[in-house]
Amino acid sequence: MGLIVRSSHLHGAGVYTLAPITKGTHVLEYTGPRISHKQCEGLYSNSEVTYLFTMDDEQTFIDGFGMAAFVNHSCDPNCETDQFGDQIWIIAIRDIAAGEELLYDYHLWDAEPEDLAPCYCGAKTCRGTMYSTEEIERQKKLLHRRALRKKARKLAEKKSGKRKKRPTR
Repeated sequence: MGLIVRSSHLHGAGVYTLAPITKGTHVLEYTGPRISHKQCEGLYSNSEVTYLFTMDDEQTFIDGFGMAAFVNHSCDPNCETDQFGDQIWIIAIRDIAAGEELLYDYHLWDAEPEDLAPCYCGAKTCRGTMYSTEEIERQKKLLHRRALRKKARKLAEKKSGKRKKRPTR
């Protein structure tokens, strides 16, 4: 199967097929060293992009390199990922024509609400973010809880007649 990395209108570079791909085909393996959650901390803190892929145990990550790391996100993908043993494969979820860019839904998770992950796929079903719908809901709840705590703190300060100094970070 012929694949090529070239410029993408979605994000920098993308992976394109040179020949048709049949639904169900294991197209690319996501390769790279396996690292722990602790090893991931700060690994890409000074970078706008990461190539970390979370394994099913949510404690092991692949620090991706190779062609699969260039497959872009879309809310209307033509591929999906699945884990088989200790391998992650990108699999065609529909027939893909020669010349099409390979895309899968990143379903990002475990971020702070201020961590932006905008989506530029332009699909009719675009969520506007690369976060999963579950992560979007988790972040909304987190922001709501933060707002309630802030409101309670302000009420307590008002009742006591003084403002407490907040520690600086």
